[in-house]
Amino acid sequence: MGRGKIVIKKIDNMTSRQVTFSKRRTGLFKKAKELAILCDAEIGLIIFSDTGRLYEFSSSNMKSLIEKYSKAKEENHLIVFAASDVKKEAASLRQQFHNLQQNHRKMMGEELSGLSVADLQNLQNQLESSLRGVIMRKTSAALKDGSKLCL
Repeated sequence: MGRGKIVIKKIDNMTSRQVTFSKRRTGLFKKAKELAILCDAEIGLIIFSDTGRLYEFSSSNMKSLIEKYSKAKEENHLIVFAASDVKKEAASLRQQFHNLQQNHRKMMGEELSGLSVADLQNLQNQLESSLRGVIMRKTSAALKDGSKLCL
C-alpha cells in the first residue's frame, strides 16, 4: 500500500521542518539531475532555506543558464509586445475597413434610410464633386487623344 496524503502547510516544529527541508531538497536535486540526464535538458535550481542559506543545482554552468534565461525572457516579452501591437493594428484596420464599406454603400445609394437631411445633403455634395472631377478628367483625356467628347 502507498503512503497517506499529508496536508501541505507550514511545519510548526523547527527540527521537523529542517529535516523535511533537507530530505525534500535532496529529492528535488535528485529529480533535477535525472531530468537533465534523461532528457538532455539544461536545469538550474536555486533554493534559499528559511535561514537564508543558498542551495543550488545546475546541469551546466549556472551563470550561463541564468543569462540564457534572461535573454529568452526578454525575447518572449518582445514577441508578446509585438503581438499586442499587431492585434491593435488589426482592430484599427477592421474598423477602418468597416467605415470604408459604409461610405461605399452610401455612395452607391444603399443604406440611405438612416441618414438625416443634412447627411443626405453632404452626400449629394460629395457625389456632385466627384462627378465634376470625373468630367474634368474625361475632358482632359479626350483633349489629349483628340477624341470627341460625349457629355
